[in-house]
Parts: sequence; structure tokens; C-alpha cells
Amino acid sequence: MANYFSLFLVVLTLASGLIWLADSLMFAPKRKERAVTGEDGSSVTGDPEEQTLPWLVDTSQQIFPVIAFVLVLRSFLYEPFQIPSGSMMPTLLVGDFILVEKYAYGVKDPVFRSKFWDTGVPERGDVAVFKYPKNPSQDYIKRVIGLPGDTVIYRNKQLFVKPACNSGKDCAAIEPVELNFVDRGEAYQNFVPLEKYQERLGEVTHNIFRLPSNLNRTQDYYQQPGTQADEWIVPEGQYFMMGDNRDNSLDGRFWGFVPDANLVGKAVAIWISFEFDRAPSSWVPSWIPTDVRFNRVGSII
Repeated sequence: MANYFSLFLVVLTLASGLIWLADSLMFAPKRKERAVTGEDGSSVTGDPEEQTLPWLVDTSQQIFPVIAFVLVLRSFLYEPFQIPSGSMMPTLLVGDFILVEKYAYGVKDPVFRSKFWDTGVPERGDVAVFKYPKNPSQDYIKRVIGLPGDTVIYRNKQLFVKPACNSGKDCAAIEPVELNFVDRGEAYQNFVPLEKYQERLGEVTHNIFRLPSNLNRTQDYYQQPGTQADEWIVPEGQYFMMGDNRDNSLDGRFWGFVPDANLVGKAVAIWISFEFDRAPSSWVPSWIPTDVRFNRVGSII
């Protein structure tokens, strides 16, 4: 859907711009000349600029600057997204509306998404939006866990990361990611209170949720040839992503890696957040917010 909208914006911008340009170069001078001399060749007084424009030209002049601004802003700078699920709790909640920095990982054309300008790469701990590898028409948002060449292990609810080492000498050993218990019961999943932990990935410290039970889902994990069931080695040009709600997230553990070409941008801020909770008996449509969470507006960690 996002690509169709981008295509619509590009076509509308080009069409309105070309109509405006063609009129300015070819038809506007003739209209001014007719306005000054009159249809019968006689002299006519009055301002030729005040002549009524054809409807199509007038509409194009009105919408072109607006559409062009939206196209540039949305395609190359920032794009708004809505959080539809709880896979990134507690960092992002259902009803959060976020801004994604489109140029963070390279500038791409808005239709075919071909990168024509490298501006940066994902860093461990980033919250990134990307095209779901199994269905690129869907946008996913997860946290960057593994960079190209990294070894990632998720075993007994503990995350391990071994950074890539190309030299083969003095390479760091695989170590558990720093994890500290915060509290329990801030949120529930199937009536079970979730445990909240603080995790440190590189320079980024953030919170995650875990179920207290030792739920083992390794049989559902993506199996990379040559590795154990709960271990992944990130290929070159790809990334390993996980949700912060570790036991309620369909992420890289289950479908593998995200190619660089699928990256959309870096989530940088929550610009508004709506609450949609209501009683089952409520007659109010589910898409109408029940409250605004102003305390959530701000940067994303």
C-alpha cells in the first residue's frame, strides 16, 4: 500500500508540474497577448494577469507546491507510521504514531526503492522499519540485534551477541547481553504478568518484556544451515531483528534476516499516541481513540 501511495504522489506531482510548466511556456504568453490586444485585434486595457485560468491549469498551480513538498518530505526525510501490534512493547505501544527517518540508511527513489545515495547503516540497538522479507508489501518494525558478520544466540531467554571479526585475531568471545530485572506486572499477556528487564545493546539501553515461564519455541525458529537451532550468523548485507516483547514477536528468530534493500528507515520519535481501550459493550467504533497519551510523545530509545 505504501508503494502504491508513493507511486500516486510521484505521478500526481509530475502531471501537475508538467501542466503548469507547459502552460507557462506555451499557453500563458498567448493568453496575455490576446488579453492585451483583444480578440478582434483592438487595444484592450486591464491587467492580463487577472485573466481567468483554465480549470486544469489553475488546479495544477494550486496543488503542485503542496504535493511536491509532501513527496519530498515523505520519500526522503520523514514518514509517519502507526504501531498496530504489541511486538515492540514496552518501547512502542499499540496506538503510537511514530516518525521514521527515511535518509538514515540511505536515500532511495520512492517507487522502485533503489538506493542512490549512501548516508549511513543500521547500528546495533536501532529501532528500524523495514519491508517484511516474506511479504515486502508489509512494513515491520523491530530492533536491530545483529549486524553483518555477527553471531547471535537466543538461549533460555538470554541474548548473546558476538560482534563480527574480520581479522581473525583478538576477536571478542560471544558474551551475554547485559540484562537487569526492573519489575513485573506492568503489562499482561494471556492474563500472565510480564517481566520487565533493562537490556544494553552496544551504546543503547532499552527495556524489554519477557514471560516468566520457560517457553521453548526453538522448534519454530528459522534454521540456518551449519548452526544450532537457536544460533544465527548474520550474512553480509543483511541484519538480524528482534522485537522488544520477546515472547510475543514474530521476528528474525522465526524467518531469518533482513536484506539492506528492505530497510525503510530509523524510528526516531513518537509524535502522538492514542489509547483505544474500551469496554466490550461499548457502542463506540474501535477506531475512535478513547484517550491521548501525551506522556509518550518524544524520542524513541
